[in-house]
Amino acid sequence: MNDSLVIARRNLIRMTRIPEMILFGLIQPIMFVVLFTYVFGGSMKIGDSTDPDVYKNFLMAGIFAQTVTFATAGAGAGIADDMHKGLIDRFRSLPMARGAVLTGRTVADLVQTALTLLVLALVALVVGWRPGSVDPTNLGKILGGFGLLLLLGYAFTWIGALIGLSVRTPEAATSGGLIWLFPVTFISNAFVDSGQMTPWLRHIAEWNPFSATVQACRQLFGDPGLSQSDAWPMQHPVWASLIYSALIIALFRTLAVRKYRSATA
Repeated sequence: MNDSLVIARRNLIRMTRIPEMILFGLIQPIMFVVLFTYVFGGSMKIGDSTDPDVYKNFLMAGIFAQTVTFATAGAGAGIADDMHKGLIDRFRSLPMARGAVLTGRTVADLVQTALTLLVLALVALVVGWRPGSVDPTNLGKILGGFGLLLLLGYAFTWIGALIGLSVRTPEAATSGGLIWLFPVTFISNAFVDSGQMTPWLRHIAEWNPFSATVQACRQLFGDPGLSQSDAWPMQHPVWASLIYSALIIALFRTLAVRKYRSATA
């Protein structure tokens, strides 16, 4: 744990010395909020309503989830950059825990993701997002929703770590980290009601781990647009989100640490 915290501190210091990393990480999700809210709001049907305000509340859980998962690309690129410069080889030669380099990196990325999510939530409130459960007695549910988002982001960061260790350049890590994210985030209930999809596509969306977290957040936030489905992840989204995230972490952390032991710059 001490080794992981040292590496996490190293990465956080690096982020503060390259502020454009944080700045550009904030601009993209803010653009998504504004564009989706004002371009698609009013043309999307949520339930029986095409009210733009209804779509705003429906949309935000999906935007939040997309933001935390897109941090995967940055994590992979950062690790690939360290590999390209030979830094990983130097870390591996030191008397430290084998998984500490990757754990420290993912923890640092989690801190940056939490900062991005905080700013994004404030922007969402400005454009009209109003969680239906906002009152002192349900504040815990809202915080729980953001906790699930951060857990999903942390889980996906391990996928990015494995990609970063498997490619030769940071550019390849960025491309590889984004290609698979687009179908994962768009074949889901993030931006449209999955009930309006064709049956075969709807089944994929309903069993998508990303969709489970979005559904859980809508339930905890009290937002409209809960998917009406018999699929287990849609019926029990909070548990599904926790299980999916835990399985992703267990699987990809094991694979990433194993890859780290054999990878060379």
